[in-house]
Amino acid sequence: MKTKTLVLFKSPLGAPVKVIKQIFTAFKGRPVKRVSFVTGLHGDELEGLVLCHRLIQALRQLKQTQPEAFLGDIHIYPAANPSAVNSATRLWPFYSEDMNRTFGQGSGDSVPVQVSRALFEDLKAHSDLAVDIHSSNKHLLELPQIRIIENFAGTLVPLAEQTCADLIWVHPMAGLFESTLGYNLNLAKIPTLVIETGICLRIHPEFGDQLFHGMMHWLNHIGVLAIRNTPAKYIKAPRIIYPNQVALAMARQSGLFVGQARLGSQVKQGDPLGQMLNPMTGEVLEEVVSPGTGLLFTLRQLPLVYAGGLLARVALDREPEP
Repeated sequence: MKTKTLVLFKSPLGAPVKVIKQIFTAFKGRPVKRVSFVTGLHGDELEGLVLCHRLIQALRQLKQTQPEAFLGDIHIYPAANPSAVNSATRLWPFYSEDMNRTFGQGSGDSVPVQVSRALFEDLKAHSDLAVDIHSSNKHLLELPQIRIIENFAGTLVPLAEQTCADLIWVHPMAGLFESTLGYNLNLAKIPTLVIETGICLRIHPEFGDQLFHGMMHWLNHIGVLAIRNTPAKYIKAPRIIYPNQVALAMARQSGLFVGQARLGSQVKQGDPLGQMLNPMTGEVLEEVVSPGTGLLFTLRQLPLVYAGGLLARVALDREPEP
């Protein structure tokens, strides 16, 4: 394993800011593929940091015991936004910039933008495939899933099917994606999978185990590693869903949401998901029920909800009638 420093500078507060990557090279000859894992673009998303830790630990041990298993190169960027990670904040401190909205054209010349450019250029120079790992925001808990913009679905869906995630969510293009890392790498012809899992500022070991074994299985499938030790319980075919197969439960009134359902459970239309409460009057404002029959893959965790706020998503077993 080699460690490379991409960016090193002194911050306004005096502490150095360093973006590094860990490199595992092919055992001999030209690598069959070069794969990159990136996490920590948002400093409050900790699930990806643990996943990268697991990957580095396992690959380092594999390098010591079975160096011939490395048929390709693996690059891991375990904390792409160290300033935000050190502060456990979504945005880059002081600048209040979202690093995952600084890629592409016309983003200015701030320090976060300069770092994102250095990261992007390094990824382009050393990647044939990439994985961009994220957690959800503070409101919602998510099952491990791969999110794919439909423009790139033809290339990405076959790759995502080998990740052992619960879901592959193919969704339409939207303007907010134009400045993200995943979109711009895909635009640059570097197929990139975007993982969404868990919730910010928390770690779910069961999701981490699933994705760790999924990534090792995926690396073996694409020929970067020559190993076959994925436990059978983690090998699964993700459910592929499209926009018309996602049903939403939204809050009709403002209040406190108290959930009753378990994330990852199969629910039927009308099953109870929780209640909206008015703590001032003691009223139950709303009995929240499942909007369809299928897999409950998103569930509200922050209880305070305003009218129109998202409470749950269900991946429908059947497409709704037109």
